[in-house]
Amino acid sequence: MNLRHAQIVLSIFMSVSLVSAEPSAQLKETSDRLANSIYTGPAMRTLRELSDGFGGRVTGSAAYNRAAEWAAAQFRSYGVQNVRLEPFKIENGWVRGTAHGELLPPVARPLHMESLGWSASTPPGGVKGEVIILDDVAPEHIKEMAPKLKGKIVFYDVAKIFADGWVKVLPAVDASFQLLKNAGAVAIAFPDSDRSNVLNASAPSWGASLLVLPGVQVGMEDFKFIRRSLEKAPVTMQFTLENTTTGAAQVNNVIAEIRGSEQSDEWILIGAHLDSWDYGSGAQDNGTGTVMVMDVARAIASLGKPPRRSIRFALWGGEEEGLLGSYAYTQTHLAEMGKCVAVLNTDNGSGHPKGWKVESRKDLQEAMQPISDSLLKDIGGGGLSQQITYDTDHGPFMLQGIPSLDLWVDMTHYTEVHHKSSDTFDKVDPIDFKAGAAIVAVTAWAIADDPKAIAPHIDHAAVAQILKKADLDMLLTSIGQWKP
Repeated sequence: MNLRHAQIVLSIFMSVSLVSAEPSAQLKETSDRLANSIYTGPAMRTLRELSDGFGGRVTGSAAYNRAAEWAAAQFRSYGVQNVRLEPFKIENGWVRGTAHGELLPPVARPLHMESLGWSASTPPGGVKGEVIILDDVAPEHIKEMAPKLKGKIVFYDVAKIFADGWVKVLPAVDASFQLLKNAGAVAIAFPDSDRSNVLNASAPSWGASLLVLPGVQVGMEDFKFIRRSLEKAPVTMQFTLENTTTGAAQVNNVIAEIRGSEQSDEWILIGAHLDSWDYGSGAQDNGTGTVMVMDVARAIASLGKPPRRSIRFALWGGEEEGLLGSYAYTQTHLAEMGKCVAVLNTDNGSGHPKGWKVESRKDLQEAMQPISDSLLKDIGGGGLSQQITYDTDHGPFMLQGIPSLDLWVDMTHYTEVHHKSSDTFDKVDPIDFKAGAAIVAVTAWAIADDPKAIAPHIDHAAVAQILKKADLDMLLTSIGQWKP
């Protein structure tokens, strides 16, 4: 190659590089319009209507059902034509009632407690028993302890049991409940980890199945007092629960779609979960994510021209019980998964946005880099993280090999409200919240309007490597969401 040829090749290479790194004028203009629409739009009013108007939205509850109908109506009011409620089934419907518990003399005192999610009511008159602490859920350990368990209320030493994380141990925890019942235990109790006896709403197992024993959460300081008291003498506890259970129940995901202008058989999906726990009003978990999805739909619909590909908007039920709604959707629409180009999920609250998690896919990170550099940095979301997560609704799509993005935000203060009575509208920072929504809108348009797919689907073996890297394979196999 002579010098002149080399100069020509270098010139062409530099031109191609500049084109790939810089957005077209049309893409930049559309991105700016979307971001402006989000920042000046009604997202905060919509969030207030959702969180203050419906409160906690436990999957399958009346509040959840009303919120789903409301969200569908909101999508239609934005001019989105294809809106539907898409049902899936859960094993049991459940609504929290009252809980009361106390320690009996000689250490008499009331307890800060609530029911564990999906615990049935206690028998009339409640349950009473001496307390015993379980610090190992291995089946052989529980069988060894069996002679000591009859008639006892079993406290799980969660700090020790989950010391290495919840992923590996959760299947054994789930199996332990039946083993304790077989040994004659009368109830289970989980101590909380927050100071001042603050409680975090939760269910101790995956799925919407009833616990085989009555179960409660107890405040951290109360548990520490019980542990200290046990060093001196036996401790007796009693409690009563009155919850409502319905048996098998139908729950609706909310699905809306803007059909693409050219490649309408291909689609991306923007999702968040609509359900929440019930101590607070689910403002950040996950009202903010829900409203981001809704406001992105509004902003895109207001452009008057759809992108090349179709965009589906999904508000899921059953996330808090184990990604039930999103997993059901992937199974119902299995034949369509090959046409899903990407999934964008938002479920990390309204902290200052950083960018996207790409779930350990270097090819997806490389494909996202030009979008991040040219479109997202200016609105505060140019970062890309290789972190692998299966703690929210991108997970079931990731299992299908679909490029999956989870909105990455600063979660420094998220645990101050997560699953607590403090998860209310007044904690939401409107600027960070709208910045997150703008990042979702701009990313969605860039991917949906590009003639080329953002990245390929990966095969079962490649997904398995990602799961194994994050120690997720055994957990997902045990709950039936993955087949090795």
